[in-house]
Amino acid sequence: MTEKRWIHRPLPTTIEELGAVEDLTRQLNINPFLATLLVQRGVYNFDEAKTFFRPELAHLHDPFLMQDMEKAVERLQMAIVRNEKILVYGDYDVDGTTSVTLFYGFLKTIYKNLDYYIPDRYKEGYGISSQGIEWAAENGFSLIVSLDCGIKSVDKVDEAWAKGIDFIICDHHRPGAELPKACAVLDPKREDCQYPYKELTGCGVGFKLLQAYCLFKSIPLERLFAYLDLVVVSIASDIVPITGENRVLAYYGLKRLNASPCAGLRALVQIAGIKDELEIMNVVFGIGPRINAAGRIKHAKAAVQLLLAETDEQATDFAFEINEHNNSRRQYDSNITEEALAMIQANELLANAKSTVLFNKTWHKGVIGIVASRCIERFHRPTIILTESHNKASGSARSVPGFDVYEAIEECADLLEQFGGHTFAAGLTLKIENVPLFQQRFEEVVSRRIREEQLIPMVEIDLPLDFSAIDLKFYKILKQMAPFGPNNLTPVFSTDEVYLVGSPYIMKEKHLKLNVRHHSSSQTFTAIGFNMAHHALFLNRDQPFSICYQIELNNYNGQTSLQLYLKDLKTAISDPKPVADYQQKAGLPVH
Repeated sequence: MTEKRWIHRPLPTTIEELGAVEDLTRQLNINPFLATLLVQRGVYNFDEAKTFFRPELAHLHDPFLMQDMEKAVERLQMAIVRNEKILVYGDYDVDGTTSVTLFYGFLKTIYKNLDYYIPDRYKEGYGISSQGIEWAAENGFSLIVSLDCGIKSVDKVDEAWAKGIDFIICDHHRPGAELPKACAVLDPKREDCQYPYKELTGCGVGFKLLQAYCLFKSIPLERLFAYLDLVVVSIASDIVPITGENRVLAYYGLKRLNASPCAGLRALVQIAGIKDELEIMNVVFGIGPRINAAGRIKHAKAAVQLLLAETDEQATDFAFEINEHNNSRRQYDSNITEEALAMIQANELLANAKSTVLFNKTWHKGVIGIVASRCIERFHRPTIILTESHNKASGSARSVPGFDVYEAIEECADLLEQFGGHTFAAGLTLKIENVPLFQQRFEEVVSRRIREEQLIPMVEIDLPLDFSAIDLKFYKILKQMAPFGPNNLTPVFSTDEVYLVGSPYIMKEKHLKLNVRHHSSSQTFTAIGFNMAHHALFLNRDQPFSICYQIELNNYNGQTSLQLYLKDLKTAISDPKPVADYQQKAGLPVH
């Protein structure tokens, strides 16, 4: 097993930071450990803490701060006044389908002359397609609102304009060198866009356009806020930072999702067997993959039909169908992952490379992104999985923390037909005959750019923690720091000089369960380590070890207790001196 790097987040050290820890400890009546977590997240005073713990919809930014927003609202209003046919066009993944459902679903309540369009993943590929534009022209549409796609579709927007169709683009991907000649291009990542928050999803950008339209037409925003359950599903599934405006949208989206979700999401929650309160992570693993499965296995239009369902009966039927697609997706995913891992292990050059680029023309295009992620779990390095589509090699790229895979692919642009994406995930298409050359070039680029430590899996630790600080009040305040996700992850703590109490217990031959105590205290906690059974061989009741973990609430047989969810375990004692130094400065207990 590869040993993980433990990366400790910087602790407060400056006079300002230490002063903020002291002030927050006093003003919020919390212990210094919790105050430290807040300062690490940029919360320095009582007012910032109030905003952090109690987000308000009033904190959302003025949508007209986004470049081209006035143009977008004017063109949308013109279409409505003229009774033009409006086509809502979205990508086939979770962000795209929730975007279409939000925009079409809301606009349908005030305007009837519209329809929606989702491209076929296999026949049309990602983004705006010629087939989609042709369909719009044949059916008399004069305005297309694209969501979660379009920012790099310069030629397709020109093609539409030649057929008398205008575009409003709502996207959140990085623009290319040239922007499409649309009526309006809404994308906070535009270099000339001064919008204060850059990390919205495609659904989030669509939401901002509708928010602007509501303000323009004096439509009560509460009518739009009823769709926030869709927005939070996009935020969770697209793995965007849950900070700033996304935090507000996610906070209220989860409230909506738990209290009164749309019929389609309610059906998905039931069929996924999610019984606990919905949080970001069970949206990511329970809801997102099922919505995605519609487009991976058949056609993503089924996902929109589910999310637009008006009755529980309709929603249940669609949810059952999509769940069957998800079961098929799992089978493809498992089989192809096994084949991909075998290819790497059978080739010494591949096994020792800094990157992975694999091509197999028979692999199912719908799951190659998932397979790339699975390969990274085993071989921690930038990975691209390619398959054949329309006589081209089409693929998905995934990366490791700290490495920009989009920029690495960009260095190989002369070998590609097209590409697009984010820092950690991208898509690309190239000629099949270029695959060997691309494999070689990508490996050269990654080898030159990646640092050795980025090839080692890491656990990011917020701060060292004394067991004496862990109680129910501590846990409840931690929970109030949710929603957790990128840039506001569930806090991870470390404790050194921990001792085994009793013997470790192996569950299902791969999971580890043990009772632990700190050397300075008799307090004992149960700790669970999934896929960590191998550590049991190195644990000795008389030898101290170090753990890093999250704190969870365990409900069993009507009994509630706090337990530790292990992220990693080291039998060698870490140097306690930096921890002790910090605890002394911050007024924390030192043992």
